[in-house]
Order: sequence, then C-alpha cells, then structure tokens
Amino acid sequence: MADLHRPPRPSAAAAAPHGASVFGKPHERAPGSPHLFGFLALVVSDAVLLLLIGLTITAAVMGLIILAPLLIVSSPIWVPVAVVLFAAVAAALSACGFGVIALAGLSWLYKYFRGSDLSGLGRGSNAAGTGHAKDYAREGYAKQ
Repeated sequence: MADLHRPPRPSAAAAAPHGASVFGKPHERAPGSPHLFGFLALVVSDAVLLLLIGLTITAAVMGLIILAPLLIVSSPIWVPVAVVLFAAVAAALSACGFGVIALAGLSWLYKYFRGSDLSGLGRGSNAAGTGHAKDYAREGYAKQ
C-alpha cells in the first residue's frame, strides 16, 4: 500500500553530472600503488606464515610418531616422576601464596598497632571518623 505513494526514482542520466557514467571514472576508483604493495605484502606474509604453521604441525606429528614407542616403553618411569613434580610445584606455589598472605596480614597488623592504617580502620581513627560524620549530619539537617 505504501509502495503506491513512493516518488519516482531519478534516472541514471539525470543523476550523473555532465554526462559521467554511473560507475565513475575508472582511475578514480582504482587502488593506487601503495595499496597494491600493501596487499602484495599481506599475501606474501600470510603465505609464509601458513607455510611455517604447516611445517610446525608436520614436525610435531612426526616427532610424536617417532617418540611414541619410547614414551610408552618408559612410561613406568614418567608417571611417578610427573606425580612427584606436580606435587612439588603445587606445594611450592601454595607455600608462596600463604607466605604472601601472611606478610600482608603482618603488614596490616603493624600498621594497625602503630596507628598509621591508611584505610581509616586503624586504632583510634574510627572514633574520629564517627565524630566527623555526626558533625556533617548536623550541618546537613541545619541547612534544611
């Protein structure tokens, strides 16, 4: 229904100034030499990277094929070694994490007892903060 009331479209000859074609001049739309060199560089670098990816995957598969029998034969050695290494790394990381937590706690305790806690929760600073809050509340209600 709405299509019946649409204005007519201008013709291609009326829209193009001075008798220019609909597609414009070919040299205005053609890419310049910097664009062509950039595209060529992109194609060459992508080809080199695809070649390197193919070589890497081929080498990994070939290495797995060649070393798989050795891995299977020596697996009674590798499984206990892997378990021990996993446990040692887990213990070391846990010890480091607990050490960092302990140092953070000791640092907070030192600042707390010294009275220089930067968070405002140290000894004595809470009472001062409450006094300021009461004064601020009284000023706010007094203005109303």
